[in-house]
Amino acid sequence: MNKTSNRHSSFDKRLAEHMNELKWLYMELYHGDTQAFSYFCRMLREYDAARPAALKALDRKRMAQPDWFRSREMLGMLMYVDSFAGTLRGVTAHLDYLKETGVNYLHLMPIMKSPEGRSDGGYAVSDFRAVEPRFGDIKDLTALTNRCHKEGISVCLDFVMNHTSEDHEWAVRARQGDRACQERYFFYDNWEIPFKYEETVPQVFPQTAPGNFTWCAEAGKVVMTTFYPYQWDLNYHNPVVFNDMTANMLYMCNCGVDIIRLDAVPYIWKELGTTCRNLPQVHTLVRMMRIAAQIVAPGALLLGEVVMEPKEVVPYFGTTQKPECHMLYNVTTMASTWHTVATRDVRLLASQLDKVFSLPREYVFLNYLRCHDDIGWGLDYPFLARFGMKEVEHKRFLNDYFRGRVYGSEARGELYNDDPRLGDARLCGTTASLCGIEAAEYERDSYKLDRGIALDLMLHAFLFTLSGPPVLYSGDEIGQCNDYGYHEDPLRFDDSRYLHRGRLDWSSVERRNEPGTREERIFSGLRRLRGIRVKERAFSSRADVWIVQTGNDHVLGIGRYCDGQKLIALFNFDGETQTARLSLEETGYRDLLTGHPCASDTAMLAPYGFAWMSYSFTR
Repeated sequence: MNKTSNRHSSFDKRLAEHMNELKWLYMELYHGDTQAFSYFCRMLREYDAARPAALKALDRKRMAQPDWFRSREMLGMLMYVDSFAGTLRGVTAHLDYLKETGVNYLHLMPIMKSPEGRSDGGYAVSDFRAVEPRFGDIKDLTALTNRCHKEGISVCLDFVMNHTSEDHEWAVRARQGDRACQERYFFYDNWEIPFKYEETVPQVFPQTAPGNFTWCAEAGKVVMTTFYPYQWDLNYHNPVVFNDMTANMLYMCNCGVDIIRLDAVPYIWKELGTTCRNLPQVHTLVRMMRIAAQIVAPGALLLGEVVMEPKEVVPYFGTTQKPECHMLYNVTTMASTWHTVATRDVRLLASQLDKVFSLPREYVFLNYLRCHDDIGWGLDYPFLARFGMKEVEHKRFLNDYFRGRVYGSEARGELYNDDPRLGDARLCGTTASLCGIEAAEYERDSYKLDRGIALDLMLHAFLFTLSGPPVLYSGDEIGQCNDYGYHEDPLRFDDSRYLHRGRLDWSSVERRNEPGTREERIFSGLRRLRGIRVKERAFSSRADVWIVQTGNDHVLGIGRYCDGQKLIALFNFDGETQTARLSLEETGYRDLLTGHPCASDTAMLAPYGFAWMSYSFTR
């Protein structure tokens, strides 16, 4: 049998394996539309035939190691192409730097074609098959992914599936009266139905983009725009939309993209009389996309962006028998971590982590301290109410703290999307600036700088202790601070998220090799943490993980056990020395950072200090 026959037989085998479920889901959702389903299956075959041989070889390798993305060796980095290196070719030229940091998972922020000034940072796509020219072209993307694969680096790209730009070909034709294209969106002749939607659908950006609909003067109709007026919501009630958007996703896979980040996935199904969030049909769509990827690009992964409370997040993993997303973001832990920095009280974070640790080990969360977006204070307020904390007042305290408006705070951040009426605002800033490094350097205060760096490294040690890949935000590896230049940019001045989206300072990067500099202390510190994580088996994704009681509300304790190694990790969220009181059965722990023996009853932690204590049962 020749290679072509082998490829076809592999595809046919995978298609047959999933056909019954795929057909049942499709027919149930699209009311028995056999013509649309036949087209969908033909489309899958076409994309399989077009998949490059090198990617099919990578598929086979990953199918033989299906847990490859769970490895404790995984370390991610999230970046804007222009901020990091200008272009895709620039990123390719700097892969040696990424390898030096230990990064083997590269998430590029949106790079597909979008209109300048009306793109929401690239999340208003006008062409899903063309790279924004200032970044390069599809050939540059393919060259980057090919080089990354040779270097052992996986590439993640955003797939903006909820909406298109108003400049997308479908939207342009819809404005011109093309009925078929109008049916790809939610068009209405008047405001009667949109007003009914508004009765139950929350607003995403009530201050900067109020409402969920926009009047389209050219078409003389109202169109649904959940996010911004220039982002037109796609109508997944129409099977043509699902077919074509799945094809766009598979096109990205065939360009060498390994991880497809499903943007704003809870919003993709709309139903009158509901919140249009997390509806059952969303899970049907995601499951079918998972199946499509397994059939055509079985080495690719789906990463769900679900910025919701935990009970809404977990269902996007699906079930063991019918999985949906391979990975999800650990959003609540990120917000709870910064809450803990401000309050110096670990009880909320411990409670939240206890719930995460109780989930099946098959669930993989991506963990991060900062990302391209703001910090939303979606905390467990019923839990905080036990300690007299009220939601509005507490959000105000957190925002004041991280803007340096609370006594003792050295943090420097800015508000995003402030809603004074509801007392609800989110926060922006880099990790370093929120840890006080910016203020310390401005004041030339070495004592404050030491504390800021200690807090920064402690938070990253906490990040590396959690199960699931840790993801750095580009610049955090050298402690890059806020960039206030966006205030002078006419296209960005009204979006404070650009505070932490500044260009990577390559002169600062060079200082990572100068002993004693802020850059060297953080860069070398992170490399050391990553080296320990890779070496020690207790950090395995197969490990049992639990909360360790420390007898101190300032100190968080986490336990891990795998293959005969037990790890006790302690984190002091206070600016003063603290003591953790432990009740460990074993004696003979050693500190993984120093190699020194550790007591099993107490541990003294320096201000913002941490400890990784290891015990081996297989000496």
